[in-house]
Amino acid sequence: MQFIDLKKQQIRIREDIEKRINKVLDHGQYILGIEGKELEEKLADFVGVKHAVGVASGTDALLMALMVYDVGQGDAVITTPFTFVATAEVIKLAGAVPVFVDIEPDTFNIDTKKLKETIYKVKSKGLLNLKGIIPVDLFGQPADYDIINKLAEENNLFVLQDAAQSFGGEYKGKKACSNAEIAATSFFPAKPLGCYGDGGMIFTNSEDIYEKLLSIRVHGQGSDKYENIRAGINGRMDTIQSAILLSKFSIFEDEIEKRQTVAKRYSEKLNNLVTVPHVKDFNMSAWAQYSVLSKERERILKNMQKKNIPTAIYYPIPLHLQKAFSDLNHKRKDFPVSERISEEIFSLPMHPYLSDTDQDKVIETIAEVICK
Repeated sequence: MQFIDLKKQQIRIREDIEKRINKVLDHGQYILGIEGKELEEKLADFVGVKHAVGVASGTDALLMALMVYDVGQGDAVITTPFTFVATAEVIKLAGAVPVFVDIEPDTFNIDTKKLKETIYKVKSKGLLNLKGIIPVDLFGQPADYDIINKLAEENNLFVLQDAAQSFGGEYKGKKACSNAEIAATSFFPAKPLGCYGDGGMIFTNSEDIYEKLLSIRVHGQGSDKYENIRAGINGRMDTIQSAILLSKFSIFEDEIEKRQTVAKRYSEKLNNLVTVPHVKDFNMSAWAQYSVLSKERERILKNMQKKNIPTAIYYPIPLHLQKAFSDLNHKRKDFPVSERISEEIFSLPMHPYLSDTDQDKVIETIAEVICK
């Protein structure tokens, strides 16, 4: 059993992948080739926005978005402590201060009530220039953007949608990556839409943001690569990765449907054994992970290990307790929901090709512990 089975997916599209890679090898445009532009156009159309910019990684996508807003020294950006390090890391890399807000206990996304309180606290202290918010669409479910965008507008803040895990999901009928002025996603191989290396993409409807991103992506270039009008990075996506993603995208919607089937079956059969994921009525999750909660986590994981069932913990240490953010002087109990979830959460094998037989083995292994 595989935690994420990329081999079965590859078998399905191997011929097409090889055909597309060979085309790249033939034309030799390994950086910013025609496949990159085709991918940008197709994904922008899928998401429902005007512009998409392919970049070298999901981390670059977040960092470049912050660079668009000139985030730097003396600024602060709000995000959640219960996420992968890249979300807060890019804030520090930009020279700003991450300000954490605890999460909802059921969706694990940023708590909008606490977000409102934190905006007021930071502004009233006046020590930092609060500039924006990075909500995270954890495990594939979008955060509550109507509330977040309203709070941002009232306080003159930007919203950067961290959709690294939610590409393919939906918020109130709108695709993830279209729910804020700017959105970033990742094509890390384990993502719902992943390449065979690193890659990412940024989405926006703004012409101004789009033009800035094109410049930042190539060392801040102006009319050509030897005219530099701003500080930028080398953030370009390789053409071969774009070609691979074009092939994978051809089956992506079918895979998202299959993910819904797998998740629904898990939830129905695990509901009385562990706390299963809660997806709000107006959301559709991309199911980047299927994560459950149990106070018996350690016993369950030991039993799964005995049965050779792969599992993972996302995330065992919230960011406010990580050494990388020790300069923020946080301590235990500062974000109690994130800390409690980190002690109980674990993720099960999840991919479009997970068989009923393998699912049943996972479920039975959990039941052996809980019902003992």
